Amino acid sequence: MVELGNLAGTRDAQWIGRPHHEELQRKVRPLLPSDDPFYQPPPGYQHAEPGTVLRSRDVELAFLGLIPQPVKAIQLLYRTMNMNGDPEATATTVIVPAQLAPGQTCPVLSYQCAIDAMTSRCFPSYALRRRAKALGSLSQFEFVLINAAVAEGWAVSVPDHEGIHGSWGAPYEPGYRVLDGIRAALNSEQLGLSASAPIGLWGYSGGGLASAWAAEMCGDYAPELDIVGAVLGSPVGDLGHTFRRLNGSFLAGLPALVVAALAKIYPDLDRVIKEHTNEEGRALLDSLQDMTTVEAVLRMAGKNMGDYLDEPLEDILSTPEVSYVFDSIRLGAAVPTPPVLIVQAVHDYLIDVHDIDALADAYSAGGARVTYHRDAFNEHICLHPLSAPMTLRWLTDRFAGRPLTEHLIRTTWPTMFNPMTYVGMARLAKIAAKVITGRKVPHRPL
Repeated sequence: MVELGNLAGTRDAQWIGRPHHEELQRKVRPLLPSDDPFYQPPPGYQHAEPGTVLRSRDVELAFLGLIPQPVKAIQLLYRTMNMNGDPEATATTVIVPAQLAPGQTCPVLSYQCAIDAMTSRCFPSYALRRRAKALGSLSQFEFVLINAAVAEGWAVSVPDHEGIHGSWGAPYEPGYRVLDGIRAALNSEQLGLSASAPIGLWGYSGGGLASAWAAEMCGDYAPELDIVGAVLGSPVGDLGHTFRRLNGSFLAGLPALVVAALAKIYPDLDRVIKEHTNEEGRALLDSLQDMTTVEAVLRMAGKNMGDYLDEPLEDILSTPEVSYVFDSIRLGAAVPTPPVLIVQAVHDYLIDVHDIDALADAYSAGGARVTYHRDAFNEHICLHPLSAPMTLRWLTDRFAGRPLTEHLIRTTWPTMFNPMTYVGMARLAKIAAKVITGRKVPHRPL
């Protein structure tokens, strides 16, 4: 595992290439990232600084791949790295307010989608595009919230935070890709964003996990970025606990996807799986590579991974190889530098609230400025849209430089009982209506 303290020297590297920009190609069905030459980095890219733009293109976005959206969007391929410090390239999709003038400063939000799959059909850079065939990708449904952020007058970067190989659950890598994606957006000549722009992070569930990695790492890895706040929605604080919680349930496909992805980056874990899993189980894990999130959940509902092992599941989970992986991917080893808002439902059937309690306590004990909305009424799915108005208000305050009056707050008053929620939901409903009908969403004045 690469140490964060050893990365400073990589920013002294030089790459003499000039990024090529592709104009918008209409009436063309997008290729999958695994098949698209755009995602192949140019020779010598490994010598570039992290966050260097390698190429860019104008793209057309559409809700569910079908309903075109009147927004300005540019995709950037940029240099980043994996958890071992090896150079990689990945993409981010950046949407900017239509009225943004050259040289005008606007806040920049990095929105992390819940990719939650290995297949490139679920990568936002594919799933958000017009004519994309990404049925079962959660990223497509999150476009309404992305557009709500753009409607605030913010530029929004939506990175492929799992990288080109779909490394869901990998530690550190989401942080590198998120932060380097922000660097790329600020470096892009096509976007013309201000290098001094205030920056926010937002994600929920799998996107909350990626946002948490970025929040924990930004102080050491990207200290030049002015990250003023991070919203961590149900951020999967302990994937090991989540595996045990969901295995055999109607959501068993989610932990199975994580294990299949982690086996590709942890050779010892892969060896344990091959040694103790029968042929049917290995075939099942292999098939997950091409499934979208929803497809995997439907196909794996109720399946218990222990049924495919030659030893009791708990014995396998307790082996040094598996324990090492679960320990490595657990959040909380570092403390976020920016203020954080953690949003978590008490009655969450997917993420155990006690895992998030422990994460909030660890952050607070380390000196982080933590606001914790511990919703006593909602569950996992509903809390994401219902907490969006609170999230947007909190980020607006951070971008405006308003002081945090309190730090650790454990609220139990449900979001649904807050009148301001319905004011925000009314605006969100109007935005959703325009997105669904393909109409232009009005922006707040910059």
